[in-house]
Amino acid sequence: MRSKKILFLIEVSIFTALALVLDLAPFLSFKIWAQGGSISLAMIPVFIVAFRWGIKGGLLSGFLWGVLQVATGTAYILTPIQGILDYGIAFTVIGFAGIFANKVQKAVKDGHTKEYLTYIMFGVLLASSLRFIAHYSAGVVFFESAIDGQTVWMYSLLYNISYMVPSFIICTIAVFFLFHKQPRTLLNAA
Repeated sequence: MRSKKILFLIEVSIFTALALVLDLAPFLSFKIWAQGGSISLAMIPVFIVAFRWGIKGGLLSGFLWGVLQVATGTAYILTPIQGILDYGIAFTVIGFAGIFANKVQKAVKDGHTKEYLTYIMFGVLLASSLRFIAHYSAGVVFFESAIDGQTVWMYSLLYNISYMVPSFIICTIAVFFLFHKQPRTLLNAA
């Protein structure tokens, strides 16, 4: 039991650090806005932890990734509420993909490829949607005055959709590929 806890902490640490590296690597992350927002593969390590260890591992990894962004100075924070929404909540909620961990692992054990890939897609969609909601809310707080003729609600929607939708698509394809080629990697943990 103790070795499983140690393995949990090691994997959460390594995959969280990998998320930060993927986010910071200029050739792997396409920054499209000066105030934050990039199209990248950086959510994938958090998804791996979430599908291997469940919601607890996913939430911890996502939270730590947000904390690391603040600690490394890459976070773009102008108000406390915006900072909490953009870095405390938005990255933590990626871990909710772990809600589907047991179903994914059972489908892998049973050899039901289509089923586990479907659950993975639902997990990535749920996590990306929750992250979008947090960033959208932070944008409403952050963008007090938007472009002429556009409400702050619409501006935040367009701003955040511009990078979250492509990130969702890229991460879904990458996670599908990773787990389709090596589905047994999902079974080591939870």
